[in-house]
Amino acid sequence: MIHLEWYRIFLHAARTGNLTKAAQELYITQPSVSYAIKQMEQALSLKLFHRLSKGVELTEEGRALLAYVEQSFALLDAGERKMSQLKDLTGGELRIGASDSLFKHFLFPYLDKYHKQYPEVRIRLSHGKTSEITQRVKEGTVDFGLIHLPTAEDPLLTIQAIMTLQDCFVGGEAYRDKAVLPLTAHDLGQFPLLLLSAGSSTRRFAEHWFSQQNVTIQADIELGSIDLLIEFAKLGLGIAFVSKSYVTQELAEGLLYELKPTVAIPTRYIGIAARRDTTPSLAAAKFHEMLMADMPALVT
Repeated sequence: MIHLEWYRIFLHAARTGNLTKAAQELYITQPSVSYAIKQMEQALSLKLFHRLSKGVELTEEGRALLAYVEQSFALLDAGERKMSQLKDLTGGELRIGASDSLFKHFLFPYLDKYHKQYPEVRIRLSHGKTSEITQRVKEGTVDFGLIHLPTAEDPLLTIQAIMTLQDCFVGGEAYRDKAVLPLTAHDLGQFPLLLLSAGSSTRRFAEHWFSQQNVTIQADIELGSIDLLIEFAKLGLGIAFVSKSYVTQELAEGLLYELKPTVAIPTRYIGIAARRDTTPSLAAAKFHEMLMADMPALVT
């Protein structure tokens, strides 16, 4: 490879048609320009310029080379502009993975704030179960993921708990009288159960809670959306196992009633998962910083 600076000198000489003018534009001496061009011609074994009395003129070979050199420097300039955009957050991407419920009930206000502050950063969201999101983080298709904890440890990931989550059982008007006294796991298991799809971390957590009390459960209505579970619970089709923070308004308005178990449901956490061996993009780092600034208030 010929020295990059020689190509730069060649480009200026070709555009000005004068070695002295090229030297002035580059803030170097005219002999330095002549030397660089001579070295290029020797390295390529081709004559690039005709030496004229009033300057220089490209040979046919020189004109052919010029087209590639101009494209190359234009590409380098575009690369530098792109780096500047990424640094100033006037470009780039923010890629986040999470469940639909976490996007709606937790991430939405942060995404809105981030977009208003950095409107040129493209936001890409991908939804899925905790296992799917952690896999995307490892593959590098998302910058980080918001997941339900606990989850299996993975040496490729760093996982930090950032928010508490309290699950509960809720039912509509048909279950109003059931919300008066605590119910055993066996009692709760006799009601039609509205649960998230099998394999989800929330479903596994519910099944584990019941199994610890020697109760095996089966979903009567199995869905991939918390919001749909809530709607069916409001209709009285069964009791839904959901995070209490997602139904605060419905409980306050009397659209849903919380059924209290005799054995308390343990607190869970929301965690943020990232690749251990990579540095996040500036766009992702800025969103993470925005998110973490509120965490002392969120983790209660």
